[in-house]
Amino acid sequence: MTFTTLEDAGKFYRNYAKAASFSTRVRCTNRKGNEIKNQLITCSREGKWKSKISPTEKTNPTAGLNCPARIYIHTLKDVGAWIISKVVLDHSHPCCPSKAEMLKQHRELSMSIRRTIENNEEAGIRPSKTYQSFVAAAGGHRELNFIEKDVRNYITREVRNVSEQEDAKEFGKYLLRMKEKNQNFFFELQLEEDQSIKLAFWADARSRAAFEYFGDVISFDTTYNTNRYNLVCGSFVGVNHHGQSTLLGCSLMKNEEIESFKWLFQCWSKDSFDRNWNDFLLNFGLADNKWLSGSREQAERESDAADFHTVIPCATKSSIEAQFQDAYTHAKFREVQAQFRGKTNCITRLKNSALGYSVYEVGEQVSSSIFNKFVVTYDSVAAEVKCQCLLFESRGILCRHALSVLSFEQVSQLSPRYILERWSKKVKRRHTHIKSSHDEPLMEPRSKRFDQLVFRSQNICEFASESKELTAILHRAYDNVMAEMEALKAKRKGTSSLSHEDANLESVNELQSPPRIRTRGRPKNRLGSKLEKQIANATKKKKTKVLSEVKVMFFKFVAIEFIFLVNRLANV
Repeated sequence: MTFTTLEDAGKFYRNYAKAASFSTRVRCTNRKGNEIKNQLITCSREGKWKSKISPTEKTNPTAGLNCPARIYIHTLKDVGAWIISKVVLDHSHPCCPSKAEMLKQHRELSMSIRRTIENNEEAGIRPSKTYQSFVAAAGGHRELNFIEKDVRNYITREVRNVSEQEDAKEFGKYLLRMKEKNQNFFFELQLEEDQSIKLAFWADARSRAAFEYFGDVISFDTTYNTNRYNLVCGSFVGVNHHGQSTLLGCSLMKNEEIESFKWLFQCWSKDSFDRNWNDFLLNFGLADNKWLSGSREQAERESDAADFHTVIPCATKSSIEAQFQDAYTHAKFREVQAQFRGKTNCITRLKNSALGYSVYEVGEQVSSSIFNKFVVTYDSVAAEVKCQCLLFESRGILCRHALSVLSFEQVSQLSPRYILERWSKKVKRRHTHIKSSHDEPLMEPRSKRFDQLVFRSQNICEFASESKELTAILHRAYDNVMAEMEALKAKRKGTSSLSHEDANLESVNELQSPPRIRTRGRPKNRLGSKLEKQIANATKKKKTKVLSEVKVMFFKFVAIEFIFLVNRLANV
């Protein structure tokens, strides 16, 4: 039997092995220079491996059973073909056709399965859930020719296939890609002498625009840590008008030293304050923006839509509450309503009043017998109210004590100073017109073509599924197209090369990853605030005190038992 190529001969034997329910492996290949002269393909259970460890200590399974099944392939120089010169069909082990598809060599992931795995991994769906979705779609485990381990292996080897040496280069390429998409993407790097990353900071265009509205109060957190390189991950987080956390910037730091924080905050200042947003909008060209929508702003978009198309009913008959209902987003109006409901537990008493300036004492009932007292001042001339609890000054929400005083004073219209534009649903914020920096996946050309074909075929399949006649027409068309494509493929007998398009980034290619460390979880040497340390010490002292008391009680009990035993022996 002759074959055009060595690959065709190997494929023929693999197909036979699948039908006969065994798997194969290449046992040896003989070459002359760079040319292959012959090849031996055997059953995967050929040979016998003997462990140096005695069976009583280690009893791991072994596949080797000296199976003689094999084929010998060699080339014919004159003809330029390959021939199978020797065949052994007997096996030293039983073959089970029903289990052939579960052998490792015959388990395979189709292009459709691979693209689904890649998309689910990008969306953050766990491999187990991805596999279960395949099982449900196929109608059971028996209908699949792969197992969950194959899904996990594909994710590890293909989807996350970035070596340690390439991590820094890929990170640099990502930053440059985002910069090319939008010139207002900001990043800075500080490198060590060996070109490894020491400090990094970046903020996308949407985050920079959001800072204009939500940069009044910022949280900088360095709790998180990257396991592989022990880099501290810092995040600049603000609060938007829905009360949701919004990311304003990110950083990576090799250490938490003073100089690192100085550099980082210099980058933050340069990014946040030294800008002209009119030029920014002009350069950005919002009207022609065709970016794919990022997921980070999706929650804010949904909340904005809900604010304009739905209304939360007022909890009271107060006209002041109606003012907040008309102006505030749903999330903030719910906080205001909580204060209006809490107003029912408040008792207001006038202490003194002069020239329109009144001082009230508001008692808030927190339990059946406990009242917390707060001093509230009200200036009727300036329409200003101020409470001792300072909720408005700290949270931007008028407290229940101030609302109780306003109700006592029969104020029907609240001063605009207490309806903050920051929480308003009517203000058109520029950052909502800017998409988050969303990196397109680096797919092979074949994967891109596959996605395009699937997208176009969905409408055809949906239309054809309406009746049996339409479905039959589509089946015939599929058969004709498949036959035409197979004929073209057989005619060409060529293979297409699959490779990523590497960017021409000379400076980025010099980047080196930081030294890798071995660690699990966040190290215990994180810099904490003074309050964190005080709480930890207090908890530790409390535990120590309780443990000491338990020990004392235990020794007292032992001593009493010992005395009782001695007295009893003495009486005997």
